[in-house]
Amino acid sequence: MKCPKCNNEIDDKTLLAQKYVCEYCGKYLRIPAYDRIKMVTDKGTFEEWYGDIVSINTLNTESYDEKLSDAKEKTGLKEAVVVGRAKIYGENVCIGVCDTRFLMGSMGKAVGEKITCAVERATKEKLPIFIFCASGGARMQEGIISLMQMEKTAAALGRHADKGLFYCPILTDPTTGGVTASFAMLGDVILAEPGALIGFAGQRVIKQTIGKELPEGFQTAEFQEEHGMIDGIVERKRLKKIMQFLVLSNKKQNHYANFNDKCDKKKIFPLSINKIKGKFAAKKTPWEKVKHVRNVKHPGNIAFIDELFEVFIELKGDRRYANDKAIVGGIAMFHGQPVTVIAEDRGKDFQDCVGKNFGMPNPEGYRKALRLMEQAEKFSRPIISFISTAGAYCGVEAEERGIGEAIARNLLEMSKLKVPVLAIIVGEAGSGGALATAVGNEVWMFENATYGVLSPEGYASILWKDSGRAEEAAEKMHITAEDLKKLGIIDRIIPEYGGAKKENVREISQYLTREIVEFLKKYSKMTEEEIVDDRYNRFRRM
Repeated sequence: MKCPKCNNEIDDKTLLAQKYVCEYCGKYLRIPAYDRIKMVTDKGTFEEWYGDIVSINTLNTESYDEKLSDAKEKTGLKEAVVVGRAKIYGENVCIGVCDTRFLMGSMGKAVGEKITCAVERATKEKLPIFIFCASGGARMQEGIISLMQMEKTAAALGRHADKGLFYCPILTDPTTGGVTASFAMLGDVILAEPGALIGFAGQRVIKQTIGKELPEGFQTAEFQEEHGMIDGIVERKRLKKIMQFLVLSNKKQNHYANFNDKCDKKKIFPLSINKIKGKFAAKKTPWEKVKHVRNVKHPGNIAFIDELFEVFIELKGDRRYANDKAIVGGIAMFHGQPVTVIAEDRGKDFQDCVGKNFGMPNPEGYRKALRLMEQAEKFSRPIISFISTAGAYCGVEAEERGIGEAIARNLLEMSKLKVPVLAIIVGEAGSGGALATAVGNEVWMFENATYGVLSPEGYASILWKDSGRAEEAAEKMHITAEDLKKLGIIDRIIPEYGGAKKENVREISQYLTREIVEFLKKYSKMTEEEIVDDRYNRFRRM
């Protein structure tokens, strides 16, 4: 094969060994359907379904029969998609693969029917589904009949989702038109390959319609990730492992019901019992605590995520507008227990802080967090939320995109989640921007963290019209862990072993691990209704 980017020739054996990635320039080349299946499934486990479903020229479109015959002869395929059942590291899955060699992978009634039948069978057999999408869109030769396949495939996937089953489309080059606007964008998790062309309208059509030049990188996988439409971009060499993790972490079951039996206490609790019990530092004033959590040496939420969980797969985007980097979310493994993790991220240096808006989320950040929490409910994953933000971003753009509605929606929907929610305030927690991810069955707080109606500077500015009195305001606001424990706002104070810093992240994390285990054991004994009532009553008492 000759690489379309660098024009170097690659022999077949090298091509297969490199998973169809050019060894010279790194371009991701298009893969024949059966080669794709071999790459991501266990050897000899693929069982093809519905191979006898083929297209018929219902509308008597000129030369369509000849095009179908040519495509069959050149590709050895009967249609533009192959579907069936296989195993991924021993886990049963339904898999579909579109092949652009067959009329550009366009979706006619046969493609729509094969996908719909596969989804229906996967629903009946309770299988997760992965579909590798690659298509030029609707098949023009079949006219309106082709268009109807969009709704048909979407409806079948809706029934699959209603049964609590997992679906992941993997977008490859190209994914466009009616496929993009149907089964390609309806996953619980949506992944893409690097550099893949992904869009609804073709670039030529867009240019002709609006009469403008398109920006560089427009409609690439990277563009879609930045704009919140996909969860992430995955290299082919990592894809099979990622697919296995998604299958294991998205099974509809009460994972944590037997959590106590899975725990190896010697591995989880290596610290001495005296350290596990917790050691509090010399008491700081409220203003000293504010300065402590704002210090660049404070480890922040990501450091604790890295220490607490064996695996963390970040999922991105609100599927509406953008991927807000101020909020990081995804699926993690906590000693064999899948959990959903949400956390604000202020950044590790000045440039990173600017890119992440200093940890102040926009509406799309809260919508991403809620999307992932609702996904956690679907698959019965407990939620652990790490809070550390001065507050929601108060800019013109945030107001234009509905920051108030986004926070309000989170408060409402989080109150109804049927899985346990643990909120941990790690640093500064300000205003409704912090509360929007802190509606927990329990709320824990680091000993030097702060949690208030707004920043001390804002409080002083509103009450006294003098932000310079921030230190005095901090004393009067009752923002410390001790204050909030007395008021019943938080449930537990987490020791920092001399003050949270990078050097003692492990000590704090080991204490947290012990307490999280007990939290999961406690809520594993409750029904979904009891979990919801427990959270409602917690806030109802305030």
